[in-house]
Amino acid sequence: MPAKVTLTITEGKLQGREFSFDSRSTCFIGRHPDCNIQIPNDSDHKMISRYHCFLDINPPDICVRDLGSLHGTYVNQECIGKRESNQTAEEGRQLRLLERDLKDGDSIKLSNTTFQVSVDLSSDHLAIPPTFIPHEFKGEILSRMDIDFDTDLGLIANYTKIKLLGRGGCGEVYLASHDDAMGNRKLVALKTLLPRVAVMPHMKDRFLKEVELTKMLDHPNLVKFDDYGEVNDIFYFTMEFCDRGSVVHLMEKRGGKLGIEEALDIILQVLDGLHYAHTEKSLVHRDIKPGNIFLTVDRGMTIAKLGDYGLAKAFDLAGLSGQTFTGSVMGTPSFMPRQQVLNFKYVEPDVDLYAIAATLYFMLTGSYPRQLEGSIDPMLEILTKAAIPIREKDESIPQPLAELIDLALVDNPKLHFKSAIAFKQALLKVF
Repeated sequence: MPAKVTLTITEGKLQGREFSFDSRSTCFIGRHPDCNIQIPNDSDHKMISRYHCFLDINPPDICVRDLGSLHGTYVNQECIGKRESNQTAEEGRQLRLLERDLKDGDSIKLSNTTFQVSVDLSSDHLAIPPTFIPHEFKGEILSRMDIDFDTDLGLIANYTKIKLLGRGGCGEVYLASHDDAMGNRKLVALKTLLPRVAVMPHMKDRFLKEVELTKMLDHPNLVKFDDYGEVNDIFYFTMEFCDRGSVVHLMEKRGGKLGIEEALDIILQVLDGLHYAHTEKSLVHRDIKPGNIFLTVDRGMTIAKLGDYGLAKAFDLAGLSGQTFTGSVMGTPSFMPRQQVLNFKYVEPDVDLYAIAATLYFMLTGSYPRQLEGSIDPMLEILTKAAIPIREKDESIPQPLAELIDLALVDNPKLHFKSAIAFKQALLKVF
């Protein structure tokens, strides 16, 4: 059985209610209807903020962070964060408040409501205790891991490193050559993932299950998944190599943004790949962005392919990356709708379509739909602010196209486009 974290309300109007988590989860607590644990919005709870605090849960680990509330969040009677009485809620959201690790038996108190934390350890966790990284050093340590993590591909049989293609939050990507049993050699993109902080068999099984699903994808606009494995605590997987790089590289060559025709040609191709994945394989990507769209040339035509199909997200869901949401980032916030912030495991196809619209917005303007740059808490910014209309970034974009992109980026109260084919047809009408 997997580990489980349970929050029980021991004081307050909701006394006796329990909330249990047995997998990687996000949890907002407050009076706003969006909150995962909603406190009644009445006079008895007026000292609890609309978005009061945030929990990052990866059983058996759990941490809490105040979201700039007026009256504070208390762990075992100690205030771990709040804003000053003369600060607005907006100013409170800009405070850099540290997260606090919680353990079995701890209490979280918000005004007159108290939660008791219970951690039920599984046999997996008892056998392999998790590595502890103090939160005051976590960002620094993870950053150093990212910089120094240089995989010796000699450990991975039949793969030879040619050059480093990129380095990101989950690991590194290399151009490598692979020699098969018949002596044939081919070029591949090999992605290595950060060393594990704690390994639990059921978590690893979850990751490998999604890898197996990803191997079934076969479409000209999806990067072909090739191989995967684990050597000396290093997870790796390989994909077909796209020699023209990613959309990010293309944007750099074009001076920071793309023309409408070139951008739409790429997006329409990716929507074809998404339609196949959503309808034929019931797979949702969950991390679409310019850096995950790759380009190659076939018979003089540029072919766009969506890559990293859910593998980085599966790695985080399995708790193998050693990163917390609040310690680094969860997914790629600039391309995420509020639905993903509220529910990390949200896997409906419409989340991919929002990300496609955000990617198109970025390709055309060189800017993100929401201004998250420099934000202390991008998650809260996503919950409380709408996307900036695209013509405010570039008024030369034709009005019909701009209105469609803006519509696709509406995520409150719900996302507009539910299928890739519907979004593609809408784009063709204004293109």
